[in-house]
Amino acid sequence: MFISRLPNLRPALSAQTKTLTTMTKGPRFSAPGKLGILMMNMGGPRTQNDVKQFLINIFNDRDILKLPLQSVAGKLIAMRRVNKVKDQYMQIGGGSPIEMWTRAQGKGMVEILDRTSPETGPHRYYVGFRYTNPDTVEAMEQILEDGIEHVVAFSQYQQYSGSTTGSNLNELYRVQKRLDPESKLQWSFIDRWGTHPKLIQSFADRIEEQINKLTDDVRSTTPILFSAHSLPLNVVDRGDPYVSEVGGTVAYVVNELKRRGIHNPHRLVWQSAVGPLRWLGPQTESAIKGYGSAGYKSLVMVPIAFTSDHIETLFELDIEYGEVAEEAGITQFLRAKALNDHPPFIDALATIVKEHIDSGFATDPQLLLPDSGGDSEQTTITRQWIASQAERLKAMQK
Repeated sequence: MFISRLPNLRPALSAQTKTLTTMTKGPRFSAPGKLGILMMNMGGPRTQNDVKQFLINIFNDRDILKLPLQSVAGKLIAMRRVNKVKDQYMQIGGGSPIEMWTRAQGKGMVEILDRTSPETGPHRYYVGFRYTNPDTVEAMEQILEDGIEHVVAFSQYQQYSGSTTGSNLNELYRVQKRLDPESKLQWSFIDRWGTHPKLIQSFADRIEEQINKLTDDVRSTTPILFSAHSLPLNVVDRGDPYVSEVGGTVAYVVNELKRRGIHNPHRLVWQSAVGPLRWLGPQTESAIKGYGSAGYKSLVMVPIAFTSDHIETLFELDIEYGEVAEEAGITQFLRAKALNDHPPFIDALATIVKEHIDSGFATDPQLLLPDSGGDSEQTTITRQWIASQAERLKAMQK
């Protein structure tokens, strides 16, 4: 019923993209080289030698997992996985391609922005990964060296979670406090964009490509499985918005597919659960086995919470789940390509930043709302800093 009513909605005015109405319109300055865009993501190991520290950093992050004796337990979990994860990276080329794709996206994005928003250009992008180099410290040091005045912190997780975007923002707060103690930099934030029309169209493009590859007898009946990274249930229970935001992206993509005449059935499933905690389901692997047991011979997989290829797409979806599908008797197992350097997606990134500039660099009210189950002390501090940056901007624009 919800999906059938979507044509009457205006995605650009969804709850995820509304901005503070109290902000005035238009950018404050137009000095060349003064606007930077920090592209934040989790990152991935460049080489085999980086895998160990990458895993330790993840499992020591209390925004993802809260464990007793975190530094000990987190390292123990990481060390147990090092050899296995190294082998997985070897099967996709030895390291993660996420930095390559992020830089390609950033380069294309700023080239478009230089044309569409010349008054704030030339624009510069920076890459700040949470768990690997180039990390937030490296990005901040370069930003300060380049004399940037205003930085747009642009989360590359299109759906917000405290364990992803929230963790990046907590790290950003800590790093800027240390490297920019006098708060010379002005910050603004793009924290979620999962229902942006151009993102939706980009996902639909990739799915349609795979639907067209199916044989005629199953083209309209093959299930589409939208697969997103799972979350520990204790994160979901405290009110993290990620699950609903991923569902929102799926709903809009399905509606766009219907507009294109594609009416395949679909489900949202969850991948990549690790560690001792209970995670959100149904798990992607179980769903593949289930549909195979039910007699389905074809599936189209869609990495709906990822925009760039990395280990979760290239190994987990393509190789690991490909083997699961083969064992389950599924003979047509297709995966929608990641958005990577798809030109409409690059245009989407530039459009999102341009809309942020035109809004007066407004802060989404969603970013300031704590989880209903309460925030950590660090997240509370970070939200206060974000609010202070918004107020500072508002005062400057009067």
